[in-house]
Amino acid sequence: MQLNRQTALALQQEGKAAFAKGDPHDSSPYDRLGNSEQQFGYQFWTRGWVSARSKAEGAQEEAGVSAGR
Repeated sequence: MQLNRQTALALQQEGKAAFAKGDPHDSSPYDRLGNSEQQFGYQFWTRGWVSARSKAEGAQEEAGVSAGR
């Protein structure tokens, strides 16, 4: 695995896709305590997952506000 921006973006997309499928946060295929490649994968996969969750929660909040809350 090359540790570069392109790989990081691809890993973030993997994390976002995992969230969309309903996979839990700890389902990352990368090991946060592994070698540098595994840590890199874990970090960016997790960023993607968290980003997707935050976006989904923001959409729910906006829908609630517009409903008169």
